[in-house]
Amino acid sequence: MQLESIRSEAKLKFSKCKSREELEALRVQFLGKKGSLATMLKGMGALEPEKRKKLGAEVNSAKSEVEALIEKAKLKLAKKAEGKLLREKIDITLPGKNPAVGSLHPITQTANEILEILSHLGFDPVRGPEIEHDFYNFEALNVPEDHPAREMQDTFYIAPEVVLRTQTSPVQIRSMLALEKPPMRVACFGKVFRHDQDATHSPMFHQIEILCVDKGISFADLKGTLTLLVQRLFSQDSTVRLRPSFFPFTEPSAEVDMSCFSCKGKGCRLCKDTGWIEILGCGLVHPSVLKTVGVDPEVYSGFAAGLGIERIAMLRYGIPHIGLFYDNDLRFLKQF
Repeated sequence: MQLESIRSEAKLKFSKCKSREELEALRVQFLGKKGSLATMLKGMGALEPEKRKKLGAEVNSAKSEVEALIEKAKLKLAKKAEGKLLREKIDITLPGKNPAVGSLHPITQTANEILEILSHLGFDPVRGPEIEHDFYNFEALNVPEDHPAREMQDTFYIAPEVVLRTQTSPVQIRSMLALEKPPMRVACFGKVFRHDQDATHSPMFHQIEILCVDKGISFADLKGTLTLLVQRLFSQDSTVRLRPSFFPFTEPSAEVDMSCFSCKGKGCRLCKDTGWIEILGCGLVHPSVLKTVGVDPEVYSGFAAGLGIERIAMLRYGIPHIGLFYDNDLRFLKQF
């Protein structure tokens, strides 16, 4: 009865075997030194010769049956593995699939190029918080609460005295406050936020502002820096002109135009037939701003300038609408 039970158990288990590891475990269970059939033979010495002979023959027969079950299971597993290989085979003669390769966004590319140019002029890139206190964003920049200049920049408030920064100038203030004394040259890069939206303006855009503070800094240093920057970004033939303007944090202040790189100053659609393209604002740092950060304006002077990254990229690549930078349209972005 025990031998029949072993035969039945072996047939059932080997028929359900699903892996070579499981098959080896079953082989050991039935045919191993401590397996089921080996255990049956341990008491043979105490049996009579006839019974011993009969039991030995029956165990050998069962052993042969188990070995046959093992071979059958091996064949079944081999066919299963072969079928899996056929299903998963790869035709190496087919052309390969090139993985999609990304690239930096055109805004990031333009910003990196500008920062690289400025780094050769000694300007260190710095960043600051996008959510700013009123002091850094307005008060320290000579724009008190009742100043008219706030009207076009009083925009997205988080709390009564906390605002999404309207320019990267607060980073200049933080940089000067962190410095024991000049000289210093920084290029402040990041997002800024204003209530402004049309084909060339967005409520969120990117800006780089440069600041240089040292003894004897003049408008000549400012114009020389901006001329080199414009020539590196557009054309070695580019020239710049400065038109009087007003910014609360600089005095005197100026708007900067560059000669049109498309028509070489002759007049075209891009420059609206003027031969000039407005690109940024600048000026010498206002003495009140220097006093606020603890710098003596009688000893030190400085210049500052700010440019929109989107504005530069639109001019360089002929992009008609600023919204294209933020639409995430791969047909547009793949061009860069």
